[in-house]
Amino acid sequence: MITIYPTEPSHGDDINALLDRSFGPGRLARTAERLRETNVPLAGLSFIACNADGALLGSISYWPVRLGTTPGLLLGPLAVDSTVRGQGVGVQLMEASLACIEPTRFAFVVLVGDLDYYARAGFRIAAPEVHLPGPVDPVRLLVRADDAIYTHLSGTVRPAPDLC
Repeated sequence: MITIYPTEPSHGDDINALLDRSFGPGRLARTAERLRETNVPLAGLSFIACNADGALLGSISYWPVRLGTTPGLLLGPLAVDSTVRGQGVGVQLMEASLACIEPTRFAFVVLVGDLDYYARAGFRIAAPEVHLPGPVDPVRLLVRADDAIYTHLSGTVRPAPDLC
């Protein structure tokens, strides 16, 4: 059994250790990291998953971004401890956090990931006009937005720390 909790500042070291284990030493060189460097994660949308003993099993965070003038969020990183991968921890973190997003405040969520995994949460491949500030395989650039917003998204995603 896992429990989802809001992330607290005291979780920082444990989360960083999980991220290092999950993504390796090159994780800070990835393109999505360019959107986090000068940005601040939204505290109300950052969560951890723990087992009954309180051990950290996973974490998720969101960062405010803009696509043109449209406010949105960057999902990630989403990390799950290797001992419980494939057991639904990541899906539970996504479901809990996505349910907290105010669509009138943030019109879309963008991420870099595998469509097969994230499609279950409503993500689809971003339109060809949507870019990140660096190289990304276009089939891994995913967006979650209603159809009216999705069809109008274009440009380069930029950090938007003023939206915190």
